[in-house]
Amino acid sequence: MRRERVPAYLPLFLSLAVILGILIGFALRSGGERGEMPLFTLSEEGMSKHKVLEVLNYIEQDYVDTVDMEKMEEVAIVRMLEELDPHSVYIPKEDFEDVNESLQGNFEGIGVQFRMEEDTITVVKTLPKGPSEKVGILAGDRIVTVDDSLVAGKGLQNSDVVKLLKGPKGTKVMVGVYRRGFESLLPFSITRDVIPTESVDIAYKPNDSVGYIKVNTFAVNTGREFSRALASLMDPPLSYLILDLRGNTGGYLQSAIAMADEFLVDGKMIVYTEGLNRPKRYAHATRNGLYEKGELVILVDEGSASASEIVAGAIQDNDRGTIVGRRSFGKGLVQEQHPLNDGAAVRITVSRYYTPTGRSIQKPYGEDNEAYYMEYYERFTNGELESIDSVHFADSLKYYTPAGKVVYGGGGIMPDVFVPLERIDHNRFYYEMINKGVIYAWAFHYTDTHRADLERFENSRCFIEDFQVSPAMLSQFYTFCQEKGVKEAVDVDKETEARIRLLMKAYVGRNLFDDEGFYPLYHQMDQEFQRALSLF
Repeated sequence: MRRERVPAYLPLFLSLAVILGILIGFALRSGGERGEMPLFTLSEEGMSKHKVLEVLNYIEQDYVDTVDMEKMEEVAIVRMLEELDPHSVYIPKEDFEDVNESLQGNFEGIGVQFRMEEDTITVVKTLPKGPSEKVGILAGDRIVTVDDSLVAGKGLQNSDVVKLLKGPKGTKVMVGVYRRGFESLLPFSITRDVIPTESVDIAYKPNDSVGYIKVNTFAVNTGREFSRALASLMDPPLSYLILDLRGNTGGYLQSAIAMADEFLVDGKMIVYTEGLNRPKRYAHATRNGLYEKGELVILVDEGSASASEIVAGAIQDNDRGTIVGRRSFGKGLVQEQHPLNDGAAVRITVSRYYTPTGRSIQKPYGEDNEAYYMEYYERFTNGELESIDSVHFADSLKYYTPAGKVVYGGGGIMPDVFVPLERIDHNRFYYEMINKGVIYAWAFHYTDTHRADLERFENSRCFIEDFQVSPAMLSQFYTFCQEKGVKEAVDVDKETEARIRLLMKAYVGRNLFDDEGFYPLYHQMDQEFQRALSLF
């Protein structure tokens, strides 16, 4: 089951993705059997040497009231980790599955994308060959009951719905569905199964010689997934490639190495890591790259972090391609995950990673983790996101590539070609329409009420070529916006109206054909994409 994606096309929203996403770049370690042992375990001799354990022991033995010792242990762990760095974290056992799931390449559920529409679980799309599609669930269906319990009109959040519908493979869930044209609810028994999660949002050719691939994370399967996507664009061979890592907060180090290996010739360094208790480890390219000669552009922004920065740094430092966009997040720490006896885990930073020229791109951090993650707003207020002249690096952070190009460490990957943040506040109506999410709601409403007519489009290409936003549709959209609390559309110039029409079409396309119906349209107004295209 997949939730409907939150669009990543307006950079003003990217800070939210950064805050939620930058906890990764780690290597999972297998653990022993879980038991009912306390989180802290040491011998009596060892306990005498550790004040934390001594204090916990005194509290448990002598405190005046009953104390939840497990909670006390967790508080102690969290506070200790806060003294290290922003990426060393404690994962409670109840959060463990959710935190790790996004990087595993699959989960177990019923296989639908959904959105909450008028307080009702509404199916946006069933995943191909998934459990829901197999039993006949359709896009537009409203899930009213789950296992005989009413779920419509209950104020559920997305996270509540996920918990209701996910479950172990082979288990069954009974849903009651409202479908247009039927008076009573339709019952469906759905057997949960393994649902793959995709790292590659889309791979397509904007024209005959250019390929485009967008990758949203670096999960276990991302290397193989990316290689398949790249291979699908290579007949005939590409001359130019745009790799989009905007908003990609990272993931597995090994997946980043595998991706960079597709672009670099045998023996070129990709990255190396080193820590106090971890000796230097180098990763070099092999002979197996699929795209070692064609021109390459990588798109990054303030939401690109960790593994994304490893790939961008390897390409930049080897003079292999051009980085376009804005300065990336700046996460250059590597974590390992250690299981605890009760099913919880800790992620501990064990090393730093360095690009081939030897630069660390980790940005500074101190005691205030919130300030670390909210540094995006500092970039916004000091003008960095809108002007390259506002970006400053100390000379001590200067490095040189083999071709003599100057690059900098100490705070993310600075692109070779800067593209400023797109402002959307030039027109009040346009600004409110975007920020209140009205265009997404309208696109779903239109798709849901015109499914019979939209069935004439067999695929995304037919839709992109033939669907038109008529004047009547635009007028209806303006009325819809007013009903949703957006002020009347006044002073909308021709350029803004053209953008609105394009977004209307793109979001209807996404509802019908997922990203294949969205990105080829949105890219027509995507400044970074257009700048990348102009380099070829």
